[in-house]
Amino acid sequence: MKVGLVVPQAGVNATKENLITFIHLAEREGFESLWVYDRMLYAINPQQPYPGTPDKREWPESFKNVLDPLTTLAFIAANTSKVNLGTCIIDMIFHNPITLTKEFTTIDILSEGRTICGFGIGWSKDEYLAANIPYEKRGERADEILQVMKKVWTDDIVEFNGDFYKIPKSIIGPKPIQKPHPKILLGGFSPKTFERMIKYGDGHIGVLAGSFEYFTNSIKMFNDAIEKSSGRRRRNRKDFDLTILTYPYLFTSSSEDDRSSHRPPPMTGRTIDEIGSDLSKLKSFGIDRVILAVNAEKDYDVNETIEFVKELRKFCE
Repeated sequence: MKVGLVVPQAGVNATKENLITFIHLAEREGFESLWVYDRMLYAINPQQPYPGTPDKREWPESFKNVLDPLTTLAFIAANTSKVNLGTCIIDMIFHNPITLTKEFTTIDILSEGRTICGFGIGWSKDEYLAANIPYEKRGERADEILQVMKKVWTDDIVEFNGDFYKIPKSIIGPKPIQKPHPKILLGGFSPKTFERMIKYGDGHIGVLAGSFEYFTNSIKMFNDAIEKSSGRRRRNRKDFDLTILTYPYLFTSSSEDDRSSHRPPPMTGRTIDEIGSDLSKLKSFGIDRVILAVNAEKDYDVNETIEFVKELRKFCE
């Protein structure tokens, strides 16, 4: 199971110095990939709770301070030479599809073909409002974005006439180094996510944030979607990348780990072995890649974080 890391892109310790130190150490230690994500804003009075926490109206503190993902990814490309570079995820709905495609193409060229495109459609109505994009028909809009992106990446003459996006007959270059295009991984939780993956994508980015029972259902939808499509599209499980984003956390005090009232969330524990046992479970599910995301809030230390994830990586080998 490959191991990727989310870089210190968000939180009070998302600094140039920490980012450079982190990516150099991660590449030197042989981690497979480095990842960034999209967060447009921190809603003070959000219209919805944060996903996975239905009673929690307040969003994570780190969302108040987030470096732009694609600018950060380009910076990482310029300061590394081997490690793969991914997004987990970019909310494609909030971006013009041609501009977004050219941004990923540029990073793919400058990194010499190391880009992985993780896309989602977003969940925050506050971000939709700020982007001036209707919340309705977001799935149909996402389908068109992916169609446009693949045309821009592969067609010498690009033309598109959709309900949401239109492109007059044009030449749009350059093309990415990876052929036919960088790998597209789609995030989401609904059956339509997996239908979209079959039609337009090369894999899925899931999140281990709730219970393992809920996670198991997502894996079943992933496998079922591939099985249903295998006959007519001649693609099977090995043609799809299954990547899971996780948030490992080591409890530092007994007050943080109150097991009398509830089970601790996955990827948390009092010891490395407790967290590692969840990574072993993920490996048993046939996960291709796990991404480890450690919050860069107060008390964050780059060297300690790298040592922490190195210990966790042993359970993925």
